[in-house]
Amino acid sequence: MKLRRRQVDDVGLQIAPMVDITWIMIIFFMVTNEINENQYAVDINLPIATAAVVPEDQTGRVIVNIDAAGTYFLGSEAVDLPTLTQHLKRRMAEFPPLKVYLRADAETAALKTKEIYRACADAGAVEIVLGTFNAAN
Repeated sequence: MKLRRRQVDDVGLQIAPMVDITWIMIIFFMVTNEINENQYAVDINLPIATAAVVPEDQTGRVIVNIDAAGTYFLGSEAVDLPTLTQHLKRRMAEFPPLKVYLRADAETAALKTKEIYRACADAGAVEIVLGTFNAAN
């Protein structure tokens, strides 16, 4: 009696799902990169500090920019102080704890940064980090 060998289908590597996932990842990184670049879109000359240290945990911070004229920005959008305060309060309610990264121009009046500190305190911020350049670098 002659036995026939079964034909074994070769289970090949399916490339189509990998291409789909690759495209999704490319789109994801392009969108997140655009969002990150938008946060730093305002042209600001940061002050120089001799002891500037980059914080270990930089995630989840609200980025507030103040230009030399004293205009407040959330991302690249100019906002007034009440709108900024409301945004910080809403952010604290939705995603506690509230951490703020303040990028103020070296020519910004101290009164403008003091207003931001008050707005952060009213919203319940637990940490405010000031953006500076390290003089050693």
